[in-house]
Amino acid sequence: MRLLAIGDIHGCSQAFDALLTVVAPTADDWLITLGDYVDRGPDSRGVIERLIDLNTGGRLVALLGNHEEMMLDARYAPAAFAAWVEFGGQETLDSYPARPEPGLPGVPDEHWRFLEQTCIDRFETDRHFFVHGNVLPDVPISDQPIEVLHWEKFGPSRPHISGKTMICGHTAQRNGRPRDLGHAVCIDTYAYGGGWLTCLDAASGFYWQANQKGDTRTGQLA
Repeated sequence: MRLLAIGDIHGCSQAFDALLTVVAPTADDWLITLGDYVDRGPDSRGVIERLIDLNTGGRLVALLGNHEEMMLDARYAPAAFAAWVEFGGQETLDSYPARPEPGLPGVPDEHWRFLEQTCIDRFETDRHFFVHGNVLPDVPISDQPIEVLHWEKFGPSRPHISGKTMICGHTAQRNGRPRDLGHAVCIDTYAYGGGWLTCLDAASGFYWQANQKGDTRTGQLA
């Protein structure tokens, strides 16, 4: 069994498909996606559809990112809708067919259910914990504020009081490589901006990467 974490996809379905092909997750693996499936890239709709399929057929743990949070808020609040569109939501809207209702993307109910009911805010194992953004080092994982989990940027920090290694996304590593602090690893490697989408085997530190052209490569954490 492998513990496989995938960083911010941001609508990059071609990179996601290429990554899944080389990683080849099985029903025995845990596949943990770290959020930000939508916005900025060209095919948010396709990414959500692939995640729903993975959730049906295997052991998917899908975390909620700040971009999913904004999309959910935009569903009901006109002010939130305007902010979301300016923050990458327009690309998500463009990936769905138009609907006559003003202010709503043509998102099927199945996609809303996935975002609202399947996605969670954190995931924890014996040696690791997985979040989208970051955590407060002196607060138990179960008590972390949602704002920190979804929005806090990654950077130099103290180890968490649990002693576990944090795996996160959210903060784009524009050099295309995961950033490893030892006690914490960020695997948002800027897929939507011409970088790479990363899948990390949390136990071994081995990782696979793919980009929107379908190119793939591998690496190893120090």
